Amino acid sequence: MGSINWGRVIGGGLAAGLVMNIGQTVLNVAVLAKDSEEAMKRLNLEPAGGGAIGIFVLETFVIGILIVWLYAAMRPRYGAGPKTAVLAGLAVWFLSRLVPSVGYGAMGMFPVGLLFIAGVWGLIEVILAALVGGWLYKEA
Repeated sequence: MGSINWGRVIGGGLAAGLVMNIGQTVLNVAVLAKDSEEAMKRLNLEPAGGGAIGIFVLETFVIGILIVWLYAAMRPRYGAGPKTAVLAGLAVWFLSRLVPSVGYGAMGMFPVGLLFIAGVWGLIEVILAALVGGWLYKEA
């Protein structure tokens, strides 16, 4: 069992984060812009500004690094390749996207339809990001 190549975790994770940030930009600017604005108004909140968006971007890069780190940690047990990358992506999607969305829906914070679209979009986005990050990751 080899050691984790941290340089590749960071590099692959930043690439995975870039994939997710592009996906989130398309989702929030083009696909769900109107629905998100209405949901925020209903909560008496302003749309996300520059500071919040900066935090979201940074958070997404951290999630990308976590996906590739998990992929690297899973490789000895499940083997290198796309199947393991997808499994790592699914685990991270479950914890970072699905669980919080279920909570938001249960509390009535956001419409279920909006959460569903964002969840499915996020699933596709995270799997693509995991495949990119896994493809870039190589053992030391």
